[in-house]
Amino acid sequence: MKYKIYILFVFLGVLLVPQYQFGQVDFNKNPDDDLGDLEDQFQELFFEALKQKGIENYDRSVEALIKCIAIDNSQSVLYFELGKNYIQLKNFGAAEEALKTAVDKQQDNEWYLEALYSLYVQQNEQDKAIKTLKQLVGYHPDYKEELVALYISTKKYDDALKVLDELDEKLGISGTRDYMRNQIYAATGRKKDQIKNLEKRVDDNPDKEANYLALIYRYSENNENEKAFETAKELLKVNPTSQLVHLALYKFYLEKNEPEKAIESMKIVIQSSQIKPEAKLKVLSDFVAFVGKNPQYESALVEATTLAGDTKTSKSFVEIAQYYLTKGDKNKALEYFQQALSMESDNFGVLRNILLLHIDLMQYDEAASKSKNALEKYPSMPIIYLINGVALNKLKRAEEAVSILEAGLDYIIDDTKMEIDFYNQLSVAYTLLNNESKAKAFSDKAKKLETTK
Repeated sequence: MKYKIYILFVFLGVLLVPQYQFGQVDFNKNPDDDLGDLEDQFQELFFEALKQKGIENYDRSVEALIKCIAIDNSQSVLYFELGKNYIQLKNFGAAEEALKTAVDKQQDNEWYLEALYSLYVQQNEQDKAIKTLKQLVGYHPDYKEELVALYISTKKYDDALKVLDELDEKLGISGTRDYMRNQIYAATGRKKDQIKNLEKRVDDNPDKEANYLALIYRYSENNENEKAFETAKELLKVNPTSQLVHLALYKFYLEKNEPEKAIESMKIVIQSSQIKPEAKLKVLSDFVAFVGKNPQYESALVEATTLAGDTKTSKSFVEIAQYYLTKGDKNKALEYFQQALSMESDNFGVLRNILLLHIDLMQYDEAASKSKNALEKYPSMPIIYLINGVALNKLKRAEEAVSILEAGLDYIIDDTKMEIDFYNQLSVAYTLLNNESKAKAFSDKAKKLETTK
């Protein structure tokens, strides 16, 4: 709804009164007869009504306005004010009648029409709201967009599309109206109409990139991939510097087994300053998956990930790290996880992977040192205690290992596998300390849990 700033009628706002054109009441005339007395009475009652409304005594304001109407019922503003008071009193039937009377007396008053329209919207009287809104559309285009919204809510889709077409023709394309248009197409399943509309836009404005991109998307959504691909190539001819088109092109090239072209499109996307990081990350994820199946293009992936810009995010480095993990290259994976952690220091999952990789790579000093520091930040995470304990055992620092492992046991909740790992590491530590009885006790605990899993 288009909201307007209304001039407030207050008791002291005497200067506003002439705007209402009280045709039969001359406030400047000397009250030298009965008519003058009525004029004085009318004026006093009207300002009393405004005063009572201003202090939220709506009942008294209504009483004063009704007395005004009894003196002179020709003034539309009286019914307008009466309707607003009835709305405050939640007497919506009376409010409607009063506002309709105000509109009948002054049909070209936008304020009156909008007040009546607002009442119908509030009461969910959609058909009446549409009828009133049709009277308002001449004042501002916003009213037409609101009319579209009402048509959509009442499932009058053809009427809504007709108004949208009129607005697009007069004002050009807008994101808001396109959203409403797509709502209609989605609700009615008119995908062909939607595509036809976009095709016309491309024909009418062949230099506008957004029209091609929207058409490519809708073709793809409708499984018309060849048409989408041809449209993408057409856009590239019209605008060879387009970056956004490569969000679609790389997929088409992959499907058509043209890896070199696909990689070039991916690189353009990743380097682009116009494409959002979220979209780049999706492309990078596809790039990683592609190289996983085609390792001969790994150098292209590495090149892409070393490019500057907002592609260098924690998530992008994690994607590459995971790729190297699947290849079994733990050193490379560690390198990328560390870069991810440098950009997102509170990412516990990345930190855990780094610590586990230090253990796997037999980098026990790093594992012990980093896990000790991690315990200060995550004192209730049992996996950190376990990693620290493993590292200390490997470094033959058994007493420290026992202390940290026993402390970590208190934080295990419903995780039998981890509990077994703790007992096994405690057994290792006590073995290093030549305490065979305790080593056996913890080993037995681990075996007992294993049999009950």
